[in-house]
Amino acid sequence: MDAELLDWQDAAACREHSNILFFGEEGESELEKQAREARAKTVCARCPVSDPCLEFAMETNQKYGIWGGLTDKERASLKRRRARARRAS
Repeated sequence: MDAELLDWQDAAACREHSNILFFGEEGESELEKQAREARAKTVCARCPVSDPCLEFAMETNQKYGIWGGLTDKERASLKRRRARARRAS
């Protein structure tokens, strides 16, 4: 992937945080996961590059973690909605 396409990462709010916040760790309970994901989404909400982050995750099929403020399940749902919208147009 072209390095210029990843320039947005330099301005990402998540750079100040551990990857564990966005990807979790083995053995976390569902309640711990939900709380962690809520904290990660708070970081994403104030991030100036959440849109390119989300698009990167969608284009590269990131299966894990919070990207652009969305979980893996939320990204999969968005991908399905986008596919339906393309078929409908």
